[in-house]
Amino acid sequence: MEPKFNVWLEKDGKVVLSPWRVRLLETIDEVGSISAAADTLDLPYRRAWEKVHEIEQQLGFKVLDTAIGGAQGGGARLTDGARRAIAQFHSFADGFEIEVGRRYREAFKRAGGTRRATRAKAVAG
Repeated sequence: MEPKFNVWLEKDGKVVLSPWRVRLLETIDEVGSISAAADTLDLPYRRAWEKVHEIEQQLGFKVLDTAIGGAQGGGARLTDGARRAIAQFHSFADGFEIEVGRRYREAFKRAGGTRRATRAKAVAG
């Protein structure tokens, strides 16, 4: 067995940021457009746009600076507010995997009998 978990932030019962949503925003910034990010992440453009809109609604500010297409092509980049929100999310969420693993080992060591085997080894050794 191995532990699995997911962490996200909600506001008024609605998801604001999650690892998936942060990945979407970071991918948009890396590839330069919502459309290219949707292709990269293998999801419909409409779903990507809807998630960006939901994030903006819940955060209360724009997360993308966009330019309409044309001769130079369109594009999208993260706003400073989005960069701060993503950094805060990473600061909060990164490291949970280590802590969950530690707590899992601690809990299952006690419950699974591994502790008794270790104790017996120490006494015999």
